[in-house]
Amino acid sequence: MDTAEKIILFCFLLQAVCRRDFSISLPQKIEALSGSCVIIKCRFEIQEQYDKNLTERATGQWLKNGTDVKNNLVFNSSTSSQKSFMKGNITGKLKDKNCITVFHDLRSIHSGQYYFRIEGEGGLKWTYTETSVSVHVIDSPPKPTVQLYVEQKEVQDQEEVLEGSSVSLRCSAETLCSSPPPTLTWSSTPRIPLSESIRLEELISDLNFTATHRQHRVTFTCTITYQLQDETKTAQDSITLHVQYAPKISPSSSCTRTDVTVCFCEADGNPSPELEWHLSGRPVTNSSNTFISEERLSSTGLRSSITLHQALTHTSTLQCVSRNTHGNASQLFQLPSSVARLNLSVLIGVVVVALVVMMMCAIIYTCVRLSTKQKAQNEAAGTYASLQLSAPPSEYETLNIKRSDTQ
Repeated sequence: MDTAEKIILFCFLLQAVCRRDFSISLPQKIEALSGSCVIIKCRFEIQEQYDKNLTERATGQWLKNGTDVKNNLVFNSSTSSQKSFMKGNITGKLKDKNCITVFHDLRSIHSGQYYFRIEGEGGLKWTYTETSVSVHVIDSPPKPTVQLYVEQKEVQDQEEVLEGSSVSLRCSAETLCSSPPPTLTWSSTPRIPLSESIRLEELISDLNFTATHRQHRVTFTCTITYQLQDETKTAQDSITLHVQYAPKISPSSSCTRTDVTVCFCEADGNPSPELEWHLSGRPVTNSSNTFISEERLSSTGLRSSITLHQALTHTSTLQCVSRNTHGNASQLFQLPSSVARLNLSVLIGVVVVALVVMMMCAIIYTCVRLSTKQKAQNEAAGTYASLQLSAPPSEYETLNIKRSDTQ
């Protein structure tokens, strides 16, 4: 075979390979939410000889569960969709071989296998029987997916997060056709303030924060919401955060003193911490003068109490120390000494006696004063009576006596 023959053969094969034929591009499967819509992305190709027949008047048709036009036709772009089994329209331009289609108000009866058919002028009538799209109508939307990232690295749900780490929870969801479009929202149990960033065009929502002990065992839930004409449909996914943190001693830890000294200390940490007591800098264990007990409050909380029967000096201090693999914490209790308590009792006794003496003195003083006053009043009354008895005769009596003498 010479060179010329090879060239002719190559051109013939190339023409056969490059010759346009009827073909169509469709997704294999689409899920649609009941009561909502579905978008079928669609592009088709025709043989070159029919290009002149593909005009603005071309119509697109959809057939369900078969390719027979009489029995399986469910939609025709040339007729009102209100009279069709499927309500919708072809949004793509058929002249440009774009057959993107939107169907509305889908129900479970609309699930099935769909085939596209193009009809134009002349002899352009073709059903694409080799390729179809499966439409599956579902009652509930697919669940979103929540992923945990720590320091920008994805980790598994049950992995522990160290307090102080940068945490990101990402919620992503498959978007189904809906008007208005679906939304993503975050919630938590127990409830804590949340700050989220949302990218609606991708239907991704990120919840970013710095992990603290308050978020240990908090469940974060992402919910996707579809607002349909007659109802609202939701789906959700959750993740529970596990935070590891150094011990923290409760501020309610304290001491009381009666005949003995009793102190208690509460600590919380993850992993659960250990508690020990130090008296004046030395570790304390159970003995005849000391009794220590512990109580598990939760998976992360521990309570310890200590009872001291021994005498304490004015310099005695008691310290509660809590430890786990992430650190330690301590609290110092200042204890009153036995001598100080004795001095206080003596002082109180002296004050009480002094008050009693002062009250008695005040009573005696009052009584003496009242007695003196009464005596003075009695003496004054006696003097007045004596003066009246020894009073001189009146002028009238004197004159009468003189007259008698003259006679």
